[in-house]
Amino acid sequence: MDQNIRALTQQVVQESAFLDGLFKEVGKVIVGQRAMLERVAIGLLCNGHILLEGVPGLAKTLTVRTFAEAIQASFQRVQFTPDLLPADLIGTVVFHQQAGNFSVRKGPIFANVVLADEINRAPAKVQSALLEAMQERQVTIGNSSFPLPSPFIVLATQNPIEQEGTYVLPEAQVDRFLLKIKVDYPSREEEKQMMDRMARDGQLAGVAKWAAPEQILRVQKVVQLIYIDEKLKDYILDVVFATRNPVQFGIKDLGGFIAYGASPRATLALMNAAKAHAFLRHRGFVTPEDVKAIGMDVLRHRLSLSFEAEAEGVDAEQVVQRIFDRIEVP
Repeated sequence: MDQNIRALTQQVVQESAFLDGLFKEVGKVIVGQRAMLERVAIGLLCNGHILLEGVPGLAKTLTVRTFAEAIQASFQRVQFTPDLLPADLIGTVVFHQQAGNFSVRKGPIFANVVLADEINRAPAKVQSALLEAMQERQVTIGNSSFPLPSPFIVLATQNPIEQEGTYVLPEAQVDRFLLKIKVDYPSREEEKQMMDRMARDGQLAGVAKWAAPEQILRVQKVVQLIYIDEKLKDYILDVVFATRNPVQFGIKDLGGFIAYGASPRATLALMNAAKAHAFLRHRGFVTPEDVKAIGMDVLRHRLSLSFEAEAEGVDAEQVVQRIFDRIEVP
């Protein structure tokens, strides 16, 4: 087994070498925000969708566009607004009067990277149009289903719910996001670097083509091969099951705070994201640190808290952190 892991690690080192150059290339446009960049890369490596939450002006949209350019992926940006229709997203059937026939006009969803900008500004009817695309990677227009390009990833930006003019995303849709990333303000030094760069260049730098969609598809298969020990699988199961029944795991103070725990999709997401995190570190095996490093982003949006939690001022992140603090690490 050790020999197999060493061979796998050598393969991972070779296949992951391009990531350092990719981050450097994206860094020509995006200053700082290393955690956000890594988690967007994890989404690509896992073929999973990403939800980016933060106030306006934190380069969420620019990050998605820059990543798409760097990997030579087809890119479409959809601005979600209250008057957006499902047909504006997935497409529609058009009748040609002169020819007397119908044809399908595909929408912007047919791209490798789809940016759903300010996704929580559109009502649930439009957001539900994404459900089939995100899970089945196909869309139905009229009576026909059409496969989406591969790789296919939705990167959605979201303003905090407290801001005016936003909607709460449906739980079924939120659960389909591999990660929810909280984007914070840059540091003082990083923001000064932005000022210096714009004062010097007057415009953002372009990025070189550093990878291709075919390479991303190949790397996704390598990520799936990364070794994860049985004890770590049990650790992931303990963490997820603790979100459903914390009292069973001795976390009695959370017993009344959780209405609904994480779904089985969260278990798979945590395992795959941990593998991708190990891949970013050029390793062919998962460690407990990989699970803990990515666990918050996997679980923070998958818990439904009770009224008691709201009354006590306890949020999902505090619950997840308590679970990780109390579950024994193998």
